[in-house]
Amino acid sequence: MTSRRPLTDVLAEADLAARVGQSYSATPFPTGFTPLDDELAGGVRPGELVLIGGAQGLGKTVMALQIARNVVAAGGCATYLCYEHDERVLLHRLITIEAGAVADDPGDAPTLSEVGDLLRAGSPAPGGMADRLAGAPLAAEAYDRLRGYGERLVLVRASGRGTGIDEIRDLARDIAGGGVVIVDYLQKVPVLPMQGSSEDERVTVVVEALKDAAMEFAVPVVAIVAADKEGLGNGRTRLPHLRGSTALSYECDIALMLNDKWDVVARHHLLYGTSSAERFHDWIVCTIEKNRNGASDIDLEFRKHYARGRLDPAGNRVLEDLVDERVHRD
Repeated sequence: MTSRRPLTDVLAEADLAARVGQSYSATPFPTGFTPLDDELAGGVRPGELVLIGGAQGLGKTVMALQIARNVVAAGGCATYLCYEHDERVLLHRLITIEAGAVADDPGDAPTLSEVGDLLRAGSPAPGGMADRLAGAPLAAEAYDRLRGYGERLVLVRASGRGTGIDEIRDLARDIAGGGVVIVDYLQKVPVLPMQGSSEDERVTVVVEALKDAAMEFAVPVVAIVAADKEGLGNGRTRLPHLRGSTALSYECDIALMLNDKWDVVARHHLLYGTSSAERFHDWIVCTIEKNRNGASDIDLEFRKHYARGRLDPAGNRVLEDLVDERVHRD
């Protein structure tokens, strides 16, 4: 939708906001990942398209679902569209994410496997899930906390046949101005009818539509994006390695690229720090590769707790030297 407004109208609107004590600047939604929010001046903003890219298994869904949880836990709203998993899988992961947030020590939180065993228990539980999860007290507490903000977190079991651009626009309209829309993942969004079109053409249509929806309905749209073959295993995955059109690089406001720290830390850290080099396996590097409203090419690191379905949101700046070519090869 094209908006045509004289600057005088915009100035009058801003003046009125000032007179009544309202903000006239987009208020960010914190991602809950502390160093990332610091670098993004508070979080992701309405109207922004944010991409989370990287190879398979590096925690893109872990980070995205954790962002959704963090937004609603802070009082906002989130809609999470998932083309990969149903609501039961997402609930399973949300329990472990919440349990990790509750735990004083992340190592005390139940694992995905432990929670899965409790969820699969077949005997009747008169008290519902509170009884079923009693075998892992932090899981039971997490479940209760999820109930507290459950109305503000919408889970969408998206379909590659039916959940297209129009449906995503409707969901963005429903949450307009009040939360975050997360798409897991972008290449799965169907574009019909586009029989015979290339993946580049389909991705271009989708990414432009997501950016338009973010701006029209004043919501941040966070989309997971898969890497192409060039970005899988041959070196550090960068923004140009994302699968599909160059429109991905152009349209996004923020691009977060995930890499395994063990693969991208400079060789001298492995050769001369062998006593502690193994610890690099425990971290992912999240690079702010594009940031339209601030600094970019910033490398942050977050400790993996993948057995518990989460990342440690505290994180740090990466202190070691990183390289583009893969240092460690299996």
